[in-house]
Formats: sequence, C-alpha cells, structure tokens
Amino acid sequence: MATNGSSNGSAATSNGHNTHNIAPKITLYTNHRCPYAQRAHITLDTLNLPYDEVLIDLDTPRPQWYLDDINPRGLVPAIKYSVPGVFDKEEIITESGIVVQFLCDSFPSPLLPGSKESPFSALKRARIAFFVDTWTSKIAPFQYQIMLAAPGEEKEGKTTEWLKVIEKEIEPLLADAAPFFGGSGELTLAEVMVAPFLLRWFALARDGEVVPRGFGEGLERLPGFERWARAVVGEEMVRRVWDEEGVVATMKKRVRGMANDQIRVFGELQ
Repeated sequence: MATNGSSNGSAATSNGHNTHNIAPKITLYTNHRCPYAQRAHITLDTLNLPYDEVLIDLDTPRPQWYLDDINPRGLVPAIKYSVPGVFDKEEIITESGIVVQFLCDSFPSPLLPGSKESPFSALKRARIAFFVDTWTSKIAPFQYQIMLAAPGEEKEGKTTEWLKVIEKEIEPLLADAAPFFGGSGELTLAEVMVAPFLLRWFALARDGEVVPRGFGEGLERLPGFERWARAVVGEEMVRRVWDEEGVVATMKKRVRGMANDQIRVFGELQ
C-alpha cells in the first residue's frame, strides 16, 4: 500500500476551504492504466488530499476480498473514506464520476465551486455539467467505434465523422477557455473527467495503429480544442500516473484480441 498526497494532516485546497476542516482518511483502490481511476488520481492530487493507494490488477480475476468488501462489480476506482472525529465509520464510494463529484463537493476549489460560494457558482457548475454530459453522450462513444473499425476506409471514415462531431459539439464550448474550461486558469472538473482520454487519444494517434494519425492532425485544426487539450495534457497532475508506453501497448493488444474474436465469431456463423 502506497501513500500519496499531502502529509501535513490538513486537507488543503487551492481556495483554502473545505466542508469540515479536518483531513479525511482515504484509501484509493486503483489501476494506473485505467482512465476512470486516473480521474480519481487527478482529483485527489489537485486537492492535495493525502491517501493510501491499493493497486488492483485488472488483467486477472479480482481478489475475493475486493469483491466482498470494496466493490462487488470488481471495478476501479473505489475509495474508502472516513473523517476522524466526524464520522469514523469507513464508507465505500465507487464509480469514477461519483467519486470525483463527492471529493469536489466535500472540498470546494477551482475544480468545482460550492453551489453557494458566489452568485455565479451554480451557473459554473451547470456549465461544467453540460460539458461533461456532451462529452459523454456525443464524443465518448466514437472512441470505441474507431478502435474496433476495420483498418483503412472504415476506420478513416469513422475518424472523419468523429472530428466533425467534436468540432460541432465541443469546439464552441471552449471559446472562452483560458486555458481551461470557462476561462479558468486552473483545472476544473470538466478537465478531470476527460483528461485521461485526451492523453490516450493523442498517444494512440501518434502510434497510428488503433487510432489513425489523421485524427491527431484533425484535432490540431480545431484551434480552441487544440489549445485547450494541449494545456490539459501538459498539466503535471494529469500526467502523474500516466504510463504512455504501457497504455498504448495494452490497448493495441486488447484491440487485436477483440478483432480476432470478431473474426472467429464471424467464421463460426458461416
């Protein structure tokens, strides 16, 4: 079990506020190659929250203790959370979006303001929520379609379609990025939710096997998106547990396996 984050006994956020002024006790169950778990890492590190880390191997069946005591679904991330003297019973929180939202609500910061922090806080929260919803519903589905598309015309066609959707749906939402969402000079929840995938997109496009190189070139032609995305992936907190070589190798192996499975199933149906 590794220990990360602040060690001074106080949970420090960049605006100096939290909901109870007592450092929580946090254990993060994670895998460094999982983009969803990376969301939790970015949030915890940005909020400067101390935490213990337990690595979960996603390439083997989950340990029974993890299924019984932490997450019966076997997924990461999950956190075990308590606040000494406030609530000592350790609570388990699962699913990356819920984990990140919980931490942001518990420790308001530039990532996500408290809903009553200022007259504009609720509006900022709504705009971030809309961005994340747009990304999840309009953009994210394409990444798996492209990975599984046949090399050549099919993959290139999907890539062109994906770029058009990003230009239509996301580019206008980044008009005031400076460099981060909504004119923020620091990371927001919008970046936390998508940063792990931006890292993977750029890395896979550079490699060219799973995602065509033309995808990265197409993103560079979207001025708002390109400036914003480069700022995001350049952040130290975003890259802290990023293993580009390992992730690219794993994704290529996984996609090849999926393609072989599809060929085998198709052959069995003939």
